[in-house]
Formats: sequence, structure tokens, C-alpha cells
Amino acid sequence: MTGTAAARTPVGPEGEDPRGDLAHGSIPGLVVAAAARFGDAEALADGDVRLSFADLESQALVVTRAAMAAGISPGDRAAIWAPNIAEWVVAALGLLGAGAVLVPINTRFKGPEAAYVLQRSGAVALFSVRGFLGFDYPAMLEGEDLPALDRIVLLRDLDESGPRSEPTVADEVPVFAWAEFLAGADGVVEGQGAMVGRPVTDADARARWAEVGPDDVSDIIFTSGTTGKPKGAVATHAQTLRTFAAWASIVGLSDQDRYLIVNPFFHTFGYKAGILACLLQGSTIVPEAVFDVDRVLETIERERITMLPGPPTLYQSILDHPRRAEHDLSSLRLAVTGAAVVPVELIRRMRSELTFKTVLTAYGLTESTGVVTMCRQGDAPEVIAETSGRAIPGIEVAIVGDKPGAPALTPGEPGEIVVRGYTVMRGYFEDPEATAEAIDDEGWLHTGDIGVMDEAGNVRITDRKKDMFIVGGFNAYPAEIEGMLLRHPGVGQVAVVGAPDERLGEVGIAFVVPRPGVDPGTLGDDLVAWARGTMANYKVPRQVVVVEALPLNASGKVLKTELRARLAGS
Repeated sequence: MTGTAAARTPVGPEGEDPRGDLAHGSIPGLVVAAAARFGDAEALADGDVRLSFADLESQALVVTRAAMAAGISPGDRAAIWAPNIAEWVVAALGLLGAGAVLVPINTRFKGPEAAYVLQRSGAVALFSVRGFLGFDYPAMLEGEDLPALDRIVLLRDLDESGPRSEPTVADEVPVFAWAEFLAGADGVVEGQGAMVGRPVTDADARARWAEVGPDDVSDIIFTSGTTGKPKGAVATHAQTLRTFAAWASIVGLSDQDRYLIVNPFFHTFGYKAGILACLLQGSTIVPEAVFDVDRVLETIERERITMLPGPPTLYQSILDHPRRAEHDLSSLRLAVTGAAVVPVELIRRMRSELTFKTVLTAYGLTESTGVVTMCRQGDAPEVIAETSGRAIPGIEVAIVGDKPGAPALTPGEPGEIVVRGYTVMRGYFEDPEATAEAIDDEGWLHTGDIGVMDEAGNVRITDRKKDMFIVGGFNAYPAEIEGMLLRHPGVGQVAVVGAPDERLGEVGIAFVVPRPGVDPGTLGDDLVAWARGTMANYKVPRQVVVVEALPLNASGKVLKTELRARLAGS
């Protein structure tokens, strides 16, 4: 894209980026700095697990030592498939210190979905759990071909059936308990009590930490595109730290905050705007594995939570809860929301009924390290509700038309949102073609989202990335869901669209043409039941509409606008 200078946003009204030194830092360097700055202050509170910033540094060092003993080398990919628990934080920081590239996996994924991420990333190690919501994640990989994977480590064994699991994948990948893995740092496997190698010292681990550079890849976060299978967005240590130093500064996060992280760690928000933002500012990490309103209300009161981000549905659920008044929620002061339309009245109620002093909305995507624009403290409720704010410091945002090389559009004109600057991913992992489609020759990331910009630079999203819809804060991509549904033996053709839902914001509706000989009367229920065992629950269609044919245009493309109109008129 060229010629955008006249109408693009400035690099941010705040001027220079806060904590500019972070452009030359690393995440293990951040862990060291946080321990030095905040010392004995509480860094992590997960039930009975209470760690200071100094403790967190020490435990991350042990993980690094164990990772080195296990042969995990700089640049190796290490995946985490687990809920928001203390071990996720410690494991991630220790693996990053070992120079590994973190690959978070969605806890809602089923075996084939997780296996794809493991295969595509070439992960050599998987850190996971058994028993979360009744799932044995390693067992879900049974029968999958995972040639690069050489070990699975159980961060927690929640089903209490024993500390060790039998190998469950085709390659007979050994499964170790967390304590066994950590014992490797001292040269032993705890379960065997035998020396298997030389101990790795703290000095060895600190030397490895010091070798991690700002331009090294920190993580690959897989995001489903509008076509085909998920793609891995590559980010570096420095761009991650710089992005979330800006984010935390705008939000006003401080060392007095206690941050309830409901957003999953496998997502950019929970991991970076959660864990890393807390390390940057000295805030306490309070992980929440599952969003349950009663549990969250209890946690807010018990832990004196001050920071609670989440999708609008989270706050609506709290406001509408019949026993809300029984809990002391007066500690709440910071909220960041987005990912859906935010009613002005919700903003007002959050401030008046939930005591939030700051409520901000934001817009971002995984390919932009999670952040593009943010509202600011002091913005009017209408600005916060109706826009996603303006560019964070140091990046450019513009609205452009369809024609390549056309100038940026003037304020008020709808077009595609594009972004350029340090937040833009390094590319999709080992996928130069997809990278070239997303980032043009001038470095502009084409988001595929449609929006308008006002005179102040505030962006309002008017249409979503192609046909994407958002289920309770999770991005759902019809192309991916359709591809999975076509694997069902009764499905001949399928088109998925999003429909409004009072509780989740939107849900998926699948229009299905049965294969010849398939009973249309039973296909709907059969397909939904099948989908529940095949894909993450937010992707499962809430309704299946069996049709004789899908509406097509002259080139054979499904007219999804017509399907949405059909739903609106039903």
C-alpha cells in the first residue's frame, strides 16, 4: 500500500514509547528485572501456591535447568496445552529462558486440532495436564503422528490416578510427571532415582538466559485464518515487551494491582497482556482456569482483585448474577474489554455498579502481537463503547480502499484496517506465501477487518474479518469449521455463519446439504454430537439447518449474506 501519509494515524498522541529500553530486552531479562525491582512482593497467587517475584525467578531458573538437561536447545519449539495454573506461568518463563520458542495450545482443542499445531510447529516437547474438565490431554493424542515430539510433561495430574501416564501416541512418546522433569536439572529422573546426566547449575541457566536476544523468536501463536488451517504468527521478545509496556502504561496497571486473569494463557491476551504485563508493572498474577461467575465473585472478594479484563459477556454475567450483592467487589478498578460490540449502558453500569474507575476498549489481532488501537483513560463512555480507540504509541494505522496503491481514505469512509510498526508479526511460521498475502511490500499488515476512522484517529470496526464471528470472546472462522464438518460422512455441502446470541454474543449456525441417501431428519442432531467430539466447543454449531441447496452467486460462491438474511427473517 502506498500514499497513506495524509490520512493515517500518528504514532500516538503520547509521543515516545514508555520503557523504550524494552526494544533491546528479552523475557528472561524481564524476569530478572522484576525480581530485582519487586523482590518479595507477591507475584503469583494460585490457591495455596504463593510466589514472590524472587520465587518466580528461582523457579523459572529450575525449569530452564531441567529444559537444558532434557536437551531443549535455543530455537526448539515447546508447546503448552494446559489451563491457567501456576505451573503454566513457571514453565513458560523457564522455557523462554532456555531459548525455546513457546507454542501455546488452546485448551478447548480436541486431539486432531492440537496434533496439527504440534506437527506444524515441530514441537519437541509438550507440557500438559490430565483431568482438566475431565480431559486427559496426552490421551487425546492417541494415534496421531508426531515425529518431532520426544517427551510429554504433566504439569498437573488432576485425575489423581497416579503421577505417571503410559505412552499414548503412536511414536510411544514418554510421559513424565512435573517433578520428574524438574529432577532432571540435578541429573536424575526422580521416579528411577538414577543419574542420567551431569547436573545443570544455576550459573549454566543464567548464562543461557543472557544469550536470549531481543530479536530472537519468543513464541508462535496459531490463529485460524479465513481459509484453510491455522497458521502460526511469529513474534520476538522485544516486540512483545515493547507492545505490552505500551499497553500496560495506557491501562494504568501498577504494582498495587491484583490481576484476575480469566483470559486463557494460550491466547495472546492472557499470556502477554496478563502474565508479561504483570511482570512489567509488578502486579500480582491470579490465574482463573475456568470462568464460573460464582467462583469469580468469590475470588474477587477473597483476593481483593483490582484488574479484571474480559469480553463484554463476562461483565454482563457478573452484573446480572442474582447473588452479586452478597460479595464485596469494591476492590475492582480496571477493566479492558473488546472483541464484540460494547453497549454504552454496559460501560456506565460497570462504572456505577461495579466500581471500575477505568473501563477501556481495544482492538488487535494475533498477527499484530495482540494490540493495534486502544481507548484512553478519560474518554467518554460513547467513545469507549462505539470505537476501539486509536493507535498505540509507535505504530501507524490507516483505513484503505480495495485498489492496491490507493491513498488512505478520509475520516468517516469505510475501508480495510491496516497497521504498520513494531507490533506486526515477523510472519507466519514457515509459510512465506501466507505471509506475503498478509503483509505488503511496505510493511503494512492487512487485517481484513473493515472499519472507519474519525478525526481523532479512533477506529470503529464495522465488519469483521471476512466471515469471522466471535463466540464468548473466541474468534470462530467459518472456513475452518466448514472444513472439519465436511469430514462427517453425512455432509455433502456446508456453510457456517454467525448469529446473535444473548449470552455468548454470537454462535455458529451450519447450513448443510446432506449426501445422497442420508436421512435429513437425523443429520442435524448427529452432526452436532459428532462436532462436540471433534472440535473446540466454541466452534461447534449451535444449530444445523438442513437444506436442499446452498444459495450461490454466478461464480459458485456461497451467498452468506442471503443465509444471514434467512436467519434474520426466521
